[in-house]
Amino acid sequence: MAVRGIRGATTADANRPDDIITATKELLQAIIEANQLDPAEVAFAYFTTTPDLNAEFPAVAARQLGWFDVPLLCGHEMNVPASNPRSVPRCIRVLILYNTERPAKDMKFIYLKGAAAIKEDLERMRSGMLP
Repeated sequence: MAVRGIRGATTADANRPDDIITATKELLQAIIEANQLDPAEVAFAYFTTTPDLNAEFPAVAARQLGWFDVPLLCGHEMNVPASNPRSVPRCIRVLILYNTERPAKDMKFIYLKGAAAIKEDLERMRSGMLP
């Protein structure tokens, strides 16, 4: 069985525990639905936040969804200045490693709220239009 990476990102409304957990749960649930994930096949999940989010660990949301046997890790993204067009404030990102026979091209990445800018940036890169 192969291990596939699934990316996702969202933004929290504020640097408060409830906002971070709510945004992370919404993101995880959207990833689960879009990819028809069986949480028992999740090998690992790595969450990052921008430095302006530190009120709670995003992994708490995964635990609240029942991911008790999944290794989880949290960290901070690079502190890229807000003047950079690829800088997304109050951003929560996740990289999920998933055990599946499906090909990598079938994995659906999910970008919600303000993090939709990340998807747009990736699409520009693919088309060679990145400045």
